[in-house]
Amino acid sequence: MRIGYGYDLHRLVEGRACWIGGVKIPSEKGLLGHSDADVLLHAITDALLGALALGDIGAHFPDSDPVWKDGDSSLFLTRVYRMILEKGWRVVNIDSTVVAEVPRLRSHVGSIRTRIGGILKISAEAVSVKATTNEKAGPIGREEAIAAHAVVLVERIPESD
Repeated sequence: MRIGYGYDLHRLVEGRACWIGGVKIPSEKGLLGHSDADVLLHAITDALLGALALGDIGAHFPDSDPVWKDGDSSLFLTRVYRMILEKGWRVVNIDSTVVAEVPRLRSHVGSIRTRIGGILKISAEAVSVKATTNEKAGPIGREEAIAAHAVVLVERIPESD
């Protein structure tokens, strides 16, 4: 078994959609980035890459590459999922936390868990998504940004599978 950790942060701006965990969240502001800036999928993608020492999301999906401009971050996670399968590993579970003052995520957590589980071919019960605030401190507290942390556990696929 191996463990990976991922982190991401994106600024909130007007005129962009707010994608978190592969789900479009109703919000007056969205996340700024070269892709759709889905902080949670980026953190999970980085955690999976880290678990297998495969670098980071920027090495695989650089913001200098126009092919990823406004790209769907679920494609990043799908590609990395395929990479880990090809190397003989599978995802056991995910524990993640989104840090945001706005938008409120409580009512969206079930949809986010289901979406991530679907991408990674695991039960939504194996996907933990927590939401917290930054207690009005720093750029997150001032509603200028959203961050996400993710920890993943992967295991070797047994020969008989």
